[in-house]
Amino acid sequence: MVGASFSYMEMDIDNYQWLVLEDFNLEGYTFRISPIISYFIRDNVSIGGRVAYSRSLMDMGNLAISLGDDLNISLSDYYLKSHMVSTFGFVRTYLNLGDSKRFGLFNEARVTYGYGEGNSENGPNDTSKAVHEVKHVLNLGISPGMVAFVNNFAAVEVSLDVLGLDLKWYEQTINQVEQGKMRTSSANFKINLFSINLGMTFYF
Repeated sequence: MVGASFSYMEMDIDNYQWLVLEDFNLEGYTFRISPIISYFIRDNVSIGGRVAYSRSLMDMGNLAISLGDDLNISLSDYYLKSHMVSTFGFVRTYLNLGDSKRFGLFNEARVTYGYGEGNSENGPNDTSKAVHEVKHVLNLGISPGMVAFVNNFAAVEVSLDVLGLDLKWYEQTINQVEQGKMRTSSANFKINLFSINLGMTFYF
């Protein structure tokens, strides 16, 4: 099986207000593409790998938080651009929906390693703080989905990422002088509803 999946999200917020948020201005996008290849070791069971590339951009012009007459917080001129390359190894199992040969469910158990870099700036040009960040990610998770066969050789699939064991390391260089580090770890099986992936696959 060979194929690819992709996802795209775009934001355009202009003078938006909601509860304590005021004068919210933001533009940005997140794009991800992931080719895949796998081999069926038996009926309805395949092993394989995929590579994913993602890129994000966020440009926040202004954000004001009003918590009362005497407490107001304002953020402005925040810019963030990042990209990441990830590699996956996985085992995927399929399940027919009743007697249908066109529709089915699948579950993908995967091990992921990702490497990414990002740059951010905060504040006006004369007082801005520039941060360069390097990110490492190690993840064990599952990705359930549904597949619909267009014909005997091509199918469209939709999947969701379900987090499992997640480890992240961050290294920062601030204004090309100061150094910073952070490490996080988590273990849960929370469904990420913002990670819907649409893909096209071909079976041989």
